[in-house]
Amino acid sequence: MVVRAERIPQPGETVVGGEFLRAAGGKGANQAVAAARLGGAVTFVVRLGADPLGEEALRTLEAEGLDLRYAQRDPEAASGVALILVDAGGENAIAVAPGANARLSAADVERAAPAIAACRCLLTQLETPLEPVAKAIALARQAGATVILNPAPYQPLPDDFLAQVDVLTPNEVEAGQLLGADAVTAETAFDAARTLRRRGPQSVLLTAGAAGAFLVDDLGERHYPALSVTAVDTTAAGDAFSGALAVALAAGRPLRLSAEFATVVAALTVPRRRAAFSSIEGRRSGVSGV
Repeated sequence: MVVRAERIPQPGETVVGGEFLRAAGGKGANQAVAAARLGGAVTFVVRLGADPLGEEALRTLEAEGLDLRYAQRDPEAASGVALILVDAGGENAIAVAPGANARLSAADVERAAPAIAACRCLLTQLETPLEPVAKAIALARQAGATVILNPAPYQPLPDDFLAQVDVLTPNEVEAGQLLGADAVTAETAFDAARTLRRRGPQSVLLTAGAAGAFLVDDLGERHYPALSVTAVDTTAAGDAFSGALAVALAAGRPLRLSAEFATVVAALTVPRRRAAFSSIEGRRSGVSGV
């Protein structure tokens, strides 16, 4: 649920005047739909409330072509909701009520083991408890799939958990939180990515909005400048980036080319007044998202 206003209110302040809209969203859904619209064959593991919002979400996701065999309905929790404020410059602030997302379990993920075993790439994020994420990653590693973790929203992550990740994709704020420091800047991005990589992930691809993306991997370091576009709404740009990265890696593209593709896709989402779901189409490849 999105309100567009001239600026984002300070604590205790009310800003009058704005536009309200509702859109399908959530990090997992955004990433899964972005991957599907880019041609990915996407299995989505999710827990939704047995409520009207959950029913609406299922219809929307089904229309996007996602495999929803492992979508669970929870009669004891509401569907997750995000409240989003977007200012005139396209920046946003988001508060999430996880609802049924917080009740996703390792058992839910275990039921999806056949899909994870068959996938080329597992894409996961942290709007659920860590236990089901860890279970999904373990199953994907057993299957030899590439594991992408978008560590958002922030949760503390132990080094042995990060060591199971092939590509870690924090933004500048999340990178700072993982390091116990302030938000990362373009000037400190490579230092931050190097430090995060020493904690275990095979590669770190740090996104920094208009400053682009910063990759540290076995081949060294590379900066991907952002395309020059006018930002209207940045809400789902990071999710589009993650979905695009998963599709490219699942299609067998090398990480460096996949990162370039993801940077372009993310740039194509921000000129639009959208809260979720990029509108890119492409070739299909195997992707499983949790």
